[in-house]
Amino acid sequence: MSSEQTPLAPETAPDAPGPRPRRLTYAAALAALEGLALLVGGVWILVLGITGDPDDRGQAVTGGLTLMVLALLPLLAARGLLGLRGWSRGPAVITQIMALPVAYNLLQADSMAIPAGIALAVVAVAALVLLVNAETTRALGIRGPGNAAK
Repeated sequence: MSSEQTPLAPETAPDAPGPRPRRLTYAAALAALEGLALLVGGVWILVLGITGDPDDRGQAVTGGLTLMVLALLPLLAARGLLGLRGWSRGPAVITQIMALPVAYNLLQADSMAIPAGIALAVVAVAALVLLVNAETTRALGIRGPGNAAK
């Protein structure tokens, strides 16, 4: 057998990712929930913009399409988190940071938007806590400063 055909011995095999921590699964679920909410909201605005009587049809269509494209970020991050991909934590954290000002603006409204603002703020803060957790960081293979492999 050539060296290319020789299977690796167990002690030399690359580290297989361990089981996914529950916190990471919860963070992925929250990111997916946000992505789905953005997608549904984008489709809703797009449909209303096309079928309804908006003040500016072009703006409604553009807003709906923008929300649908923005939904890709948390959805891709959720998929990466479930797959234990280290790159996925960045987009997931960015999504949560972008959600906080939106939640704040919803909380400033005098309407039915206040409960939505509360829900968004709770989800964003909970997801941030789950994403920066040490167990999540280890599962994703993210090393902090000074801990790089030498």
